Amino acid sequence: MLISMSRYLVLIAALSIVALAGTSFASYNVSSINTTVTISQNGSAYVTDVLHVTVGNASVEQYTVDRSGLNLTLSDWQSLIGPQLVPHVINKRSGIYGFNLLPGPVFLQNARHVANIYMHYYVSNIATINQTGPRTYKYTFNASDLNFAQGVGGVVLGQNMRLNIILPNASTVITAYPLPDYPSPSQNLTSAQALSWYAGEPLYSFELVFQVKTSTTTEVLDFFGSIYSALGSLVYILIGGAVLLFIIYTYFKIGR
Repeated sequence: MLISMSRYLVLIAALSIVALAGTSFASYNVSSINTTVTISQNGSAYVTDVLHVTVGNASVEQYTVDRSGLNLTLSDWQSLIGPQLVPHVINKRSGIYGFNLLPGPVFLQNARHVANIYMHYYVSNIATINQTGPRTYKYTFNASDLNFAQGVGGVVLGQNMRLNIILPNASTVITAYPLPDYPSPSQNLTSAQALSWYAGEPLYSFELVFQVKTSTTTEVLDFFGSIYSALGSLVYILIGGAVLLFIIYTYFKIGR
């Protein structure tokens, strides 16, 4: 009976070792992260996070199966890929909206299986807007919305990370700190419409201020847009009434 029990325990131990070995084969390694923030004139932003992931040989089939699982949530994918699979720009007051997670297909790169995982979402009030003159608006980027790794002094870009910020059309850069890696610090940043910071940059003192001067057409459209926002459908009633009065006035004037 003792021998039988010993064999049983050995069998259980062997099966446990096999099971642990099997799970260790499942491996995903995030090799780079590229975050692009496209700022709109209303101060909101469209953000794309791209995680470049190396997939272990034994995990390729499982990744492909998981990729076809339409009901998998961000939390599910985080349990597979790791804690780096998070939105890297979050408005801590209002969160994010319109979130989509799109795991890309596995492909070979330098004899390794790799895949890109995309996260698309919107962030409101990524920049504070102040009017400083006729049709002139100053935008101050809310640095507290950056959700990268925490270093000794605060938020920093980790290794193999990149932050790209695309400004609205006709923007003029006033302040950018730290100086971006692109365009080159030797270049004039004033007219730059896209800025990039690479791995290792400290972001805990991040500052980005830019100015946008809108056209007359935009100002007129914004004016009527603000009227519609305030009055709603009453605007159409007032316009219809004005047109009707004009028709009646014209009719009686011609009749005379």
